[in-house]
Amino acid sequence: MARVRFLGPSNQRLKPHPTEVDCEYAVVDDNGIRLLHLSTFGSDDRASERKSSQSLQFDAERARQLVEIIQRTFPHLSSRPH
Repeated sequence: MARVRFLGPSNQRLKPHPTEVDCEYAVVDDNGIRLLHLSTFGSDDRASERKSSQSLQFDAERARQLVEIIQRTFPHLSSRPH
């Protein structure tokens, strides 16, 4: 698990993943600081029982950055019918 401290563009050579996983979210309070907590769980083919594989926590500033990235990536999500 890790709290995200920086969001920036990647230079990695990436391709789509062949497997899908479930992701759950929760809100965590850290002494008055609200955090968005995202946890992914192993794929259906995982040999062991269901458990969290990776977790990320976003504070308000990183969440704002993530929203901006999502809006740039999927601009049609921002458009609302009049």
